[in-house]
Amino acid sequence: MATIEFRGINKKFGDETIIPEMNLKIDDGEFVALLGPSGCGKSTTLFMLAGIYLPTDGELLFDGARVNEVEARDRNVGIVFQSYALYPHMTVAKNIAFPLRFKKTPEAEINRRVKEAAELVRVGELLERRPEQLSGGQQQRVALARALVKDPALLLLDEPLSNLDATLRLAMRTEIKALQERLKVTTVLVTHDQIEATTMADRIVCMHAGKIEQIGTPDDLYKRPATRFVAEFVGSPPINTFQGAAADGVVELGGARLAISGGANGPVYVGLRPEHLFFADGGIPAKIVQHEPMGREILYVCDTPLGMVRILEAAATASQSIGSETHFGFDSAHSLVFESASENLIGNARVSAIESGS
Repeated sequence: MATIEFRGINKKFGDETIIPEMNLKIDDGEFVALLGPSGCGKSTTLFMLAGIYLPTDGELLFDGARVNEVEARDRNVGIVFQSYALYPHMTVAKNIAFPLRFKKTPEAEINRRVKEAAELVRVGELLERRPEQLSGGQQQRVALARALVKDPALLLLDEPLSNLDATLRLAMRTEIKALQERLKVTTVLVTHDQIEATTMADRIVCMHAGKIEQIGTPDDLYKRPATRFVAEFVGSPPINTFQGAAADGVVELGGARLAISGGANGPVYVGLRPEHLFFADGGIPAKIVQHEPMGREILYVCDTPLGMVRILEAAATASQSIGSETHFGFDSAHSLVFESASENLIGNARVSAIESGS
């Protein structure tokens, strides 16, 4: 296994800077997710780890040794691509064996390790089939076996579940996480899917515009997002955010005035997650515009003095009808306040109560 470290890593393509500066350490045996929207630099980061891209500046270290100029084939890295990239003319056995044949491993050892890797991911009975004869989930397992067969120091997963249906994605998340814990292989997952990141990774590196917005556990990013971007990217349904002005213990939000603690002053964003809002006899007025059944929950879209607000209710049947007028309150312990200019979290600020309406 390997400890990975980025020290002042910069990556440019021509005059365009993709990663301005990255400093990150991944511990031996850790499962880390690079999470962010398209274009944030997460795939570029993964390709630098794989040796496909070389850093423009800075140092990339594996177990303390600089690997900037080390070729991909010499890094002992296993990678599973989004497309699986299986060779269609080869059997499953030959696909799995390919990295070992490339390294001129003895035939007897190849056969032994191919069988071990195939059994590890439960495709042992498929070794003589070709990729076209496999389901999406089976192809994903074969790609994983091919990455693991050479006993990599680092396993890279590039959007590995995006081509699977929802039920299979759920099963494969569980399998990959269990496999990683069993093998203790240092693993980096690239994904734009927050559910994949939060359910599989020990830590999440949330990226935006080539920069790291926050590093932490899934709980850290959800409960204490460092920036407005993290708050809006992590959480489903997405957080409600409102821009207003805070002064003298009150934040003005459109037609509402909310009491605020923590010394926030000036322009701010207030964040209230849909699951922390609730319908009440008094509070902020709301008119139900739409509701969406989500199985065990109902998501409401409401017209309020704050603007359009999403409220998530734990119920299988809607308690509010479209067009009805009601009020809502919120759990002040979970309110978030961000400075408007920097969009950074104001750590001790809370919206504590509704002061009055206008």
